Amino acid sequence: MRLNSLHLCNFRQHIDTRIDFEPGITGIIGPNGSGKSTILEAIAWALYGNPAARGTRDSIRSFRAPARASVKVELDFELGGHRYLVSRGLTNAELYLDGATAPIATSITGVTDMLRRRLGMSHDEFFNTYFTGQKELSVMAAMGPAERAQFLSRVLGYERLRTAQKLIRDRRNAIVAEASGLRSGMPDPETVNRALAEAELRVSVATTRADAAEARRATARGAMDGVTPRWEAMQRERDALQALVAEIRVGEGERASLERDAARIDRDLADIAAAREELERLLVDLVPFSDVQAELFRLDRACNEEGRRRTLSETLKSLDEELARLRERRAKIESAPALEAEAAEALSQSRTEMEQVQRMFESAQTDWVRDRQEAETKRQALLDQLRDVEAQREQIVELGEGGICPICARPLESHFRNVLEVLDAQIESITVDGRYFRARIEQLAETPPEVTALDERRRSLFDNVGKLERRLAKVQAAVQELATLTRDVASKDERHAAVARELATISVSYDAVRHGEVRRLVERLTPASVRAARLTTQLEREPQLSAERARAVAGMGDVDMRLAELTVKWESLQFSEETFGDMRERYELSAAELRAAELSAVAANSERAAARAALDAADQARADLAKNEAHLGELVRERRLHDELDRAFSDLRTDLNQALRPEISELASRYIRELTDGRYSEIELDDQYNIIVLEDAIPKPVISGGEEDLANLVLRLAISEMIAERAGQAFSLLILDEVFGSLDDTRRHNVVDLLRRLQDRFEQVILITHIDSVREGLDRVVTVRYDEESGTSRIETESPPASGELGMQAGAAD
Repeated sequence: MRLNSLHLCNFRQHIDTRIDFEPGITGIIGPNGSGKSTILEAIAWALYGNPAARGTRDSIRSFRAPARASVKVELDFELGGHRYLVSRGLTNAELYLDGATAPIATSITGVTDMLRRRLGMSHDEFFNTYFTGQKELSVMAAMGPAERAQFLSRVLGYERLRTAQKLIRDRRNAIVAEASGLRSGMPDPETVNRALAEAELRVSVATTRADAAEARRATARGAMDGVTPRWEAMQRERDALQALVAEIRVGEGERASLERDAARIDRDLADIAAAREELERLLVDLVPFSDVQAELFRLDRACNEEGRRRTLSETLKSLDEELARLRERRAKIESAPALEAEAAEALSQSRTEMEQVQRMFESAQTDWVRDRQEAETKRQALLDQLRDVEAQREQIVELGEGGICPICARPLESHFRNVLEVLDAQIESITVDGRYFRARIEQLAETPPEVTALDERRRSLFDNVGKLERRLAKVQAAVQELATLTRDVASKDERHAAVARELATISVSYDAVRHGEVRRLVERLTPASVRAARLTTQLEREPQLSAERARAVAGMGDVDMRLAELTVKWESLQFSEETFGDMRERYELSAAELRAAELSAVAANSERAAARAALDAADQARADLAKNEAHLGELVRERRLHDELDRAFSDLRTDLNQALRPEISELASRYIRELTDGRYSEIELDDQYNIIVLEDAIPKPVISGGEEDLANLVLRLAISEMIAERAGQAFSLLILDEVFGSLDDTRRHNVVDLLRRLQDRFEQVILITHIDSVREGLDRVVTVRYDEESGTSRIETESPPASGELGMQAGAAD
């Protein structure tokens, strides 16, 4: 892995910091609290997200950042032949590959998961590999032998074997539980075999019974087939007799009906004879009836014409009155067209003036409302800002001079008063601005006089326009009414002339007295005329009734002949009810026997089917028993296999732990020889994981604090190299944080020289320290300092002194 560049925006005390990394040894040097470790924290946060950051997510944002400013860290690095750019914020993240414009991951979880897969390491493994700090060295030095063994086993991933062994033991326990459950659920083999024998015996007995029932059913079926034809023939004879009797009864009923029809017709013919005598008498009285009806028709027409003449006269009078009224109204509104033009002109002038005043009013009112809203908005923003600043000041006061700054994580100490003064100045400035805008709001609370005057003038013009609109509407209505009246007068004149012409055509004489006399005469003769018509209709039915009587008499003769023939046929039939009863009894007994035999056969077949089902169930139980026994054998073999795996994992962990000490000792010995110019030839870890330093192949009984730090450092480098090799990553990046704590100047320069000689393994080394004297042996120096005035960290990048050039790169923002 190789770092190319890092950009921090509003990340803790780094407002806008950019660092470009080069191959070789880069030193990040600055006093404690200047923000050096924040750079390493930003690298880890870019790769692994919030779990790699100190504190909560909200503490990451710089308190110097504006309210809506975003927090962002961009890290450009190379890994496995590809170049990656990760950009991470508080609520978003993106990952780009090989300079592409489209990201390959666009969510916080997606970016973190993809980087973890590409790096092949978890967050802890990454830090245990590429990062080495004074804290880790102190922890290793404070560990006892057993704790040091567990630490080495954990950072090298050997504890995963314990996890795998636990999974194997869990699976073995599950197999044991499954086998126990299977044994408890398996039936007794003797019970299964006994049930199978009983089922086979039941099938044999049921089959014998079913065969006997089938033989009985066949015998009953033969007897039934013998009696059925004779029974069916006897039924046909009885049906023929019953049909003949029914036909005789139908003929007798038909003759009775014909007799009743003949009697009815005789009565109707007698009524017709009486009606003929009554009609002759009525015809004498109705001789003048037709002349009187004709006269009544003429008098009705004359009456109708007289009524039409009176109606037309009344209509003519009504038209004369209406025409007089319309002409009078038309004379009153003849001047309306001239008044319409005058009213329209006055209304147009008033509307133009009202629109001008309306625009002036709206402009003045908009300016007033805008000024008031702007003042309220600015005052509210100042109130929100004042609450935020006061909250920051209260938090600083609670922390006191000995507290840690919540934004930059530096001790307040001498900066406590300066921070309070800055916050007090901000509060005072916000308070002064707030008083100004409050006074401005009170000033704009009432409507300005010019707006009030324009509003009153606008209302007056609006009322005047309304009056003119109503006057114009009345005039326009009068114009429309004038046109309507002109059309109505012309229409009424035409109607008047038409009614007068129609009235002149009516000339008829009408005698109301004679009309009444003729109507009464017609009313007196009408019932007799109606009675005569009914009698005439009754007489018209006489030929039809005579023909119906002749047909009834002929029909009675035909029925008598048919009844005589049916009686002869009935007497010729030879049928005995006693013989029919005997045959029915024999048939019913045969049918009952057949039904009983069939029911017995069905029951026997059902029993045989049930016995076969029981036999199938017994066979299935025996097969299930064999299957479960085979599965139980597989579970026993699988349990033995997991027992072997459990022992194998225990042995493997023992072997790995035994091989761990020689491998670490070999790598650490190579590092310490190069670091001490061969003075210390070897480092060993004994069985208790105690550190033994060999000087000229002789173990040193006592080592100093510096020698112990040196031993812990080379052990840490050896462990990092082993983790990188197991993760499949080239160990090209090494970050050392404050590892010079207890080393003298010579040892410090030896460490730098060692790292320079190991550049074939460590292509890029980053040293973080507060010791300024080590800069002479570095390829590149990034100086970090904390600006007290702005409350931010600033960096300066220096080129190697040997190049004779000094490069400067500053990154920070107020």
